[in-house]
Amino acid sequence: MKVSEVMTAPPVCVAPHDSLTEATRRMAQSAVGSLLVIEDGALRGIVTDRDLAVRGLGGGLSPQARVEAVMSAKVVTLDSNDDLRVAYQTFRRTSVRRLPVLHEGQALGMLTIDDLLLDVFRRLADLLGPVAWSVLQEPPGPSPGRRSVL
Repeated sequence: MKVSEVMTAPPVCVAPHDSLTEATRRMAQSAVGSLLVIEDGALRGIVTDRDLAVRGLGGGLSPQARVEAVMSAKVVTLDSNDDLRVAYQTFRRTSVRRLPVLHEGQALGMLTIDDLLLDVFRRLADLLGPVAWSVLQEPPGPSPGRRSVL
């Protein structure tokens, strides 16, 4: 399975000159914990909710300070065509929680630890469905009038 099949797209972005207030507003509106920092179509960095809280306001910066003051400029990325195993290895190696996904150098999406957890749950459900069927003598999936456990 490819990274592009599991990632969240499109990514939510902000410009490096945007204010911390604007970045916070975009995160809240999109219900995300990070934004890609894009300038002239190129990935310049990433800013997380933690960056805004700890480096920004917790660091004494004004809400009008620029995103570039708190963003991480060194960003580990994935390619949209990478196999999902590469993503697992990259998360394990780098200890980050979010990885921007690029396609030909352009930001295409974001892959998070949560995305991988959902993938694990889907695979587990695929595995347990036939087991449940053989044990319970019922076909997998919800039947009329029943709620699905998974």
